[in-house]
Amino acid sequence: MDEANPLAEFEGERIAPPAVFVIFGASGDLAARKLIPALANLWGRRLLHPNTVIVGVARTAMSDHEFAESMRSAVEQVDPDLASTARQLFEQLRYVSGGYDEPDTFDRLQTVLKDLDQSYGTGGNRVHYLATPPATFPDIVASLAGSGLNRASDGSFVRVVVEKPFGRDGRTAASLDAAIHDAFDEEQVYRIDHYLGKETVQNVLALRFANTIFEPVWDRRYVSHVQITVAEALGVGRRGGFYESAGALRDIVQNHVLQVLALTLMEGPASFDAESIRDEKVKALRAVEIMDAGVVRDNVVRAQYVQGWSQGREVVGYRDEDGVDPLSQTETYVAMRLKIDNGRWAGVPVYVRTGKYLPRRVTEVALTFHRPPHLPFKGSQSRELQANSLVLRVQPDEGISLRFGAKVPGQAFDVRSVSMDFSYGAAFIEESPEAYERLLLDALLGDPTLFIRSDEVQRAWAIVDPIIEAWEDERAPLCTYPAGAWGPSEADALLEREGHQWRTP
Repeated sequence: MDEANPLAEFEGERIAPPAVFVIFGASGDLAARKLIPALANLWGRRLLHPNTVIVGVARTAMSDHEFAESMRSAVEQVDPDLASTARQLFEQLRYVSGGYDEPDTFDRLQTVLKDLDQSYGTGGNRVHYLATPPATFPDIVASLAGSGLNRASDGSFVRVVVEKPFGRDGRTAASLDAAIHDAFDEEQVYRIDHYLGKETVQNVLALRFANTIFEPVWDRRYVSHVQITVAEALGVGRRGGFYESAGALRDIVQNHVLQVLALTLMEGPASFDAESIRDEKVKALRAVEIMDAGVVRDNVVRAQYVQGWSQGREVVGYRDEDGVDPLSQTETYVAMRLKIDNGRWAGVPVYVRTGKYLPRRVTEVALTFHRPPHLPFKGSQSRELQANSLVLRVQPDEGISLRFGAKVPGQAFDVRSVSMDFSYGAAFIEESPEAYERLLLDALLGDPTLFIRSDEVQRAWAIVDPIIEAWEDERAPLCTYPAGAWGPSEADALLEREGHQWRTP
C-alpha cells in the first residue's frame, strides 16, 4: 500500500491492523450516533482486522454487556442489518467506568488493555479517541501519560484523536496544544474535522489536479470571485446552551469553512503525501488577510435569526430557544469578504457565509468566472446569459455543476445559460463512505492527510480572533433575519457593492 497517496489507494488494500480503539466519552451521543456505527460499517466491509477491539471509557457505570447492548441498539436504529453483521464486533467490546482525572480509572484501563493484547494479539496498538467535552482533554491526556498509555513499544503505535473545537481562541488553542504535546508527539495527534472526511471535499483535490481543463483557469486571470456556503436548514434545537458559548464564527467558520477554503485555494502539492498537502493548506491560510477592526466593520456581517417559517412550519427566534439568553448577542449567521494576498488569488474576493435556519441544508463551493471581454451578440440575444461558473456541491446532492452559454433551439440566435451536472450517486456504483468511516480508518492506518495539523489550527484562529475582538470592542451591530430566509440584507450589500450577488443553491 502506498500510504503517501490516499486518493490512489484501492479500498481493499486499506485494511487496519489489529488494534484497540479506546473511546473516552463512550456513553455519550457522539459514540452512539457516529463512532460505533462507523466502526460497525468498517467491520461489515472487512476493513477492520478481526482482532479489533473497542474499549469504552466513561463516568457512567456499566458492565461490558450493558455497554455492548447499548451500542448494538444504537447501530440497530441506524441499520438493523448492520447490527447483525457486526455481532462479533459487539461481543469484543469492553468497558471501563470512572472519572477522567482519577488514576484508578487508568489503572483499570491499563489492565484491560494488557489482557486484550494477550487475548487478541493487538500488540500494544492503540487509538485513543477523545469524544468528551474539550474541558476534559487536558485531564485525559495527562492521565494517559501518567499511566504510560501514551507511548508505544517497539513495532506498535499509539495515537490520540481529538474532536473539535480546538480551543475557543488562539490562546486557549495554544494552551490545549501544550497540554496534548506534554503527553503526545505531534505525529501521534490526529485533530478531526468530519468535513474533511466527506468524499466531495476530498474531490476538490481530484478535480483540480487530475484534470488539465480546470487547473489552468483556477486563478485570478479567469475567476471573478469565489463563494463558499455552509447553510443549515435547522435552528440550534437542544444545543442552545452550547451555541451561546460558541456562535457561528467559532462553530463553523473557524474549522469547516476555513478547511474547505484552504483546499479550494491551495497550490498544487509536490506530491500527494500527507505533509505536502497539509503544507499547502497552511500556506493558503497564511495568505488570508488578517483584518483589523476597521476592515472587520466593512467586510463581516453578523446576524441572528428571529421568528419565521422553516420547511412549512412557524419557528421561534433564537432568543426564544431553550438555554438561550433572552438578550443574547450570539450570532447564528456570518457572512464575510476575505482577501487573499498571493499571486494566484490577488484581487479575487472570497465570500463565505454560514447560518442556521436558512432555506435549505447545503454546502458548496462556487467559482464564478469573468464575463467575456466582448460579446458579439445583440443585447436581446444574450440577455439571459450569465457568467460561467463551476460549483462543487459537498452536500446533500454531492456533485459538480458547470454553467456555460448555449444557443436556444429555434430559428432565432438566442444564447442563455445552461448547466452540465455531474452526480456522484449516478456516476459511481460504489457507495461513498460516511465521513467518520474514512477518518477512523485513516487514524487506525496512521494516515494523517485528512486531519488538521497544529499550525493549521493556530493560523485559523489568527484569522478569526481579530473578528471576535472587533465585535467585542466595537460592539458591532447584530443584524437579524427571519428564519427561512437566506440571511440579512446587509449580507447582500456586502457583495452588491462589487457588482456581485449570492448564489441561490
